[in-house]
Amino acid sequence: MSRVLYIQYTNPGGYPPLQHSSRILAEAGWKVLFLGTGAFGADSLEFPVHPNITVKRMAFRVPGWRQKLHYFAFCVWSLWTALVWRPSLVYASDPFSCPIAWILTWIPGLRVFYHEHDSPSAAAGCHWFQSFIFRTRCWLARRADFCILPNEVRLERFKAELGPVRNAVCVWNCPALREALKERRSDATTPIWLLYHGSIVPERLPPAVIGALALLPDSVRLRVVGYETIGSHGYVAALRRQAEALGIGNRVEFLAPISREELMKATQMSDIGLALLPASSADQNFQSMPGASNKAFDYLACGLPVIVSDLHDWHEMFVAPGYGLACNPGDPTSIAAAIGWLIDHPDQMRQMGESGRRKILSEWNYESVFQPVMQYLSNPDSVGKSAVKDSRFQDAR
Repeated sequence: MSRVLYIQYTNPGGYPPLQHSSRILAEAGWKVLFLGTGAFGADSLEFPVHPNITVKRMAFRVPGWRQKLHYFAFCVWSLWTALVWRPSLVYASDPFSCPIAWILTWIPGLRVFYHEHDSPSAAAGCHWFQSFIFRTRCWLARRADFCILPNEVRLERFKAELGPVRNAVCVWNCPALREALKERRSDATTPIWLLYHGSIVPERLPPAVIGALALLPDSVRLRVVGYETIGSHGYVAALRRQAEALGIGNRVEFLAPISREELMKATQMSDIGLALLPASSADQNFQSMPGASNKAFDYLACGLPVIVSDLHDWHEMFVAPGYGLACNPGDPTSIAAAIGWLIDHPDQMRQMGESGRRKILSEWNYESVFQPVMQYLSNPDSVGKSAVKDSRFQDAR
């Protein structure tokens, strides 16, 4: 039986693409072992039980000198496990796993993949430790058998900055096919629930959303499922205070991180999904998010129309095909207008969500987008050419 060792210096349970890819491999007969850690705000997230998947995690450590020792111990643990367990494939999936994975590329016969969910900034290299991680990321990119990025722009930037790379492909962060099988209810309900899920930070859930809610009827409510990051600690309390000051505290619900299965159930019980990004940002990840952000895909998988930022690529991918509407994420009036239009046009709202769900079933599912990777595993000499730029993104236009 083939074995794959996933290595990630955070909680892999917080990354749906890892759940999907590992399940695809497990159901294909692979034995899967995850080595990870806890994560601030998302320590409780766990993988669904599967007989071929095992997850082992070290406890989370806050930044500081103890975390440096913790990271060293994690590296030793990962290298030792790779030598003893003898996997045929190592799947590294964050920059902090790069030093480990780079060392493992020197073992003859061991294939190493690198999956980068969020691209690190070169500015992070100012600190010696971050600079070390950044350099090993470059070394790994050139030696890894396969590199995976979730957005075509990021992929081209990755190849230009770190190349030459052997094989690289864009794999969108789509939901699993089975998550879109259930058709949404067609009856009108009250209240109307807006849903946001993910990391609770100002860039993704701006205060303007609370302001927009105050402009909408009392029957419209907001459900937030997720966690604060270290950099956004206290933001939930600030949003609560804002809602209370506007007299809508009883219309906002904050839920702690929940399992993927429970999250999709909560999505099914909601009506409109929010996937907002700032109109401008210096962060290169925010500049290239279509495909990399799983929120909109998750909403569509459950038959929800999406409200996205009025950015060119988001508009082309989700609004032009008829899966949702766009707004100015910093303007409460603009957000409220988009939500209000959907509420006033329930038939079109349901059609948008259902059209999106059918798109997930036909193309935007992880089984489809992960196919180039599976193709490489079965035949390394024949690398799939179905990058987003060549097929899925063009179709979305």
